[in-house]
Amino acid sequence: MKGAFMSDESLGHLRLLSIFHYVYGGIVAAFSLIWLIYILLGLFMATDPGVFHGKGPNDAPPEALGWFLSAFGLILLIAGWAMATLLIVAGRNLSRQRHHTYCMVIAAIACLFVPLGTVLGVFTLVVLTKPEVRMLFEQSGRTALNAPGHAGA
Repeated sequence: MKGAFMSDESLGHLRLLSIFHYVYGGIVAAFSLIWLIYILLGLFMATDPGVFHGKGPNDAPPEALGWFLSAFGLILLIAGWAMATLLIVAGRNLSRQRHHTYCMVIAAIACLFVPLGTVLGVFTLVVLTKPEVRMLFEQSGRTALNAPGHAGA
């Protein structure tokens, strides 16, 4: 009876963590859109630098600065969307109790993003290090391997 309760409690924790990963992934994706300002400003500077002139006629920023700013913004936008995708995939894996190591790595990376990522990452690591949760992931992996249509079966 106690083992079944622990399993239900662990499943509940994994379900909540999965939802939180989905939500946090959406937040990261939305906040990554801020880099569009850099991209658009850089493109504007590169294509029409005369708009940004100072007191003199030759005080406009160099065109290369605009391209650099755009590239910088694009790289950070892609990195933000990539992190959001990794978080959402981790949420999916948590709900299916699959890919334990992947979930651990993403939780550790999420800890770097203070404060929400740190809280989510720490709680995820705490839950994933419990022996009963590890067993849930192993049982789910064995079930997937023995499923009909699996290439290894």
